[in-house]
Amino acid sequence: MENGPTPALIALDWGTSSLRAYLMDGSGRVLDRRSNAHGIQNLPIPGLPGFEQVFASICGEWLTLYPGLPVVAGGMVGSAQGWVEAPYVPCPADTSTLVSRAVAVDSPLGIRLLIAPGVIFDPPDANPDVMRGEEIQISGACADHPALSQRTCVVLPGTHCKWVQVSEGRIVRFATYMTGELFAVLSKHSILGRLMPADESSDSQACEAAFLDGVNAARKSLPGDLAHQIFATRTLGLTRRLPAEALKDYLSGLLIGHELVSGLAHMRDTLSSDAALLLVGEDALCGRYVRALEVLGVRPAAKLENTAPRGLFQFAVAAGLIPLASKATAP
Repeated sequence: MENGPTPALIALDWGTSSLRAYLMDGSGRVLDRRSNAHGIQNLPIPGLPGFEQVFASICGEWLTLYPGLPVVAGGMVGSAQGWVEAPYVPCPADTSTLVSRAVAVDSPLGIRLLIAPGVIFDPPDANPDVMRGEEIQISGACADHPALSQRTCVVLPGTHCKWVQVSEGRIVRFATYMTGELFAVLSKHSILGRLMPADESSDSQACEAAFLDGVNAARKSLPGDLAHQIFATRTLGLTRRLPAEALKDYLSGLLIGHELVSGLAHMRDTLSSDAALLLVGEDALCGRYVRALEVLGVRPAAKLENTAPRGLFQFAVAAGLIPLASKATAP
């Protein structure tokens, strides 16, 4: 970084299947980034030595060039199966709350990592729900869109999609939908998958139409219809009312559609009518949610991609790891 910005932080987004590392300056800009497939369930060797080896491999060069940099981490690295457990904090929660319950771990490189906890929503009249990693993304999204963070619903599509209600920058309640995992199980490990070709379809128009058909089926459904509608993925293929290459898209639209119908209903019950809807996640998947929301007559206020680096930076600032003079607003 000669004659360039001075590094001030190493931030780790350490999940189940992958690790992403960011070298950041004092204003939150990412100066360098690295990634590998060594998530907590894919360490080169098991247990504590595996975490230490992966950390040294991905960050060792940075720490040699810039000794003494603070290091923060979020995600599944703080789970019971992680490097060290950082127990969940209850709602309502914000970045300061996360810092108050953060857990530190010392590495063999002589560096202390500060690991963010997850968040639990455990109301007395409903089932509990948990998140770990998404709270960091939400912190980043709120920092990038402070006006929206006053009253918004943040939707984070993925394997376990989160619908998170934020009020004045604090997570107040949330719900998890296993939409992505259901899709993977049904398409790969159930009878539905036997009609689905392994190769991606080149007929994008047919696949898009099938996806929207699935969303509309969810929109028109009655309570309890989902299990019956899922089987239609097979019968539509058997009768050739849908081409085989479009069956995955129909199933995707059906599952996402049911999630949206439920999530929007709960959002209307617990948020004011002028609350914004904010999408955070991988661009292609969020694009699917945008198209499905259009069918339901809803337009999200914004669609953001990876907000974890900004969230980890905010976590470091709240923990006092970034010098006061460096706390400029990241571009």
